[in-house]
Amino acid sequence: MNLKKYSLITFIALIVNFSFAQEGVPIYSDYLTDNYYLIHPSMAGVANCAKIRMTARQQWFGIDDAPSLQTISANGRVGDSPVGIGGVFFNDSNGYHSTVGGYATFAYHLMFSRNEIDLNMLSFGLSAGFLQYKLDETDFLAPGEFDQLIAGIEQSATNFNIDFGFSYQFLDFYAHFTAKNILKNEGINFNEQGFEFDNLRTYLFSTGYVFSKYGSDWSYEPSVMLMHRDATEETTIDINAKVYREMDFGKVWGGLSYRRSLDGAEFVDGSGISSQKLQYFTPFIGVDYNQFVFAYTYSYQANTVNFNTGGFHQITLGYNFNCRREKYECNCPAVN
Repeated sequence: MNLKKYSLITFIALIVNFSFAQEGVPIYSDYLTDNYYLIHPSMAGVANCAKIRMTARQQWFGIDDAPSLQTISANGRVGDSPVGIGGVFFNDSNGYHSTVGGYATFAYHLMFSRNEIDLNMLSFGLSAGFLQYKLDETDFLAPGEFDQLIAGIEQSATNFNIDFGFSYQFLDFYAHFTAKNILKNEGINFNEQGFEFDNLRTYLFSTGYVFSKYGSDWSYEPSVMLMHRDATEETTIDINAKVYREMDFGKVWGGLSYRRSLDGAEFVDGSGISSQKLQYFTPFIGVDYNQFVFAYTYSYQANTVNFNTGGFHQITLGYNFNCRREKYECNCPAVN
């Protein structure tokens, strides 16, 4: 099926989807591939290495103009100071709609322990950036056709917003909280009959613990993440399990994430009404080879009603540089 023709039939539904895409970088499972900074600004410069990460995500192979996302991010510590800086640039496209944006981040890390052996650190992070939204209507109408609701041009609008969050690291335990899109922007409405949202605030909370026996090359990290959208009062939860194996050349790791919406959506099922909750199963695997990082993520949507049975594929490439010695005696892969 051609997605552009499908978009014309379900134009209002796509406007609603586009309004949710205005939140900035979509929240997928990227953070599990050694990329917590992508969703939590307080993680900028927290590690003993500066990091560059690139991701490419593709949905629904074989579907024209299917959703895709590309991100590039970099973050690191400023010398031996407690200051961390970072930046994110992304391109998110879905049929006629696309969002391009960039953020710059300032973070500050407070050590509470008496020395750097025992990790006890509170971090704050602030990201500020722009989001440019586009709606391409140039192919909506055939030559000679007219519709007063369709301009037939590429429309765009730009907003500015900020994210703020904090992280707490204590030995093998961690917790993060981030409020995204704090500012109330003027609602984006490319169509007078469409829907408009000016509250894009999203709240994220992550916590986890890394277990390992003394002297073992294996470590295990269970974690959870809660995401809540303020305007729609939608809440989802991620339940994650991750395993690490130390190798001579670096580290091999992998795991499984399960995402479930706590809110059900109703749909017509034959002669009755049924309800379903969003569910994703996401296995992932990665390797740290010296200073390079490679990861692959696959997400499968396990719902009764799906647009396509294909999955969501994502590749992550990374490079660590300006590395310092591992300071802390803890199982804390995001920091050491």
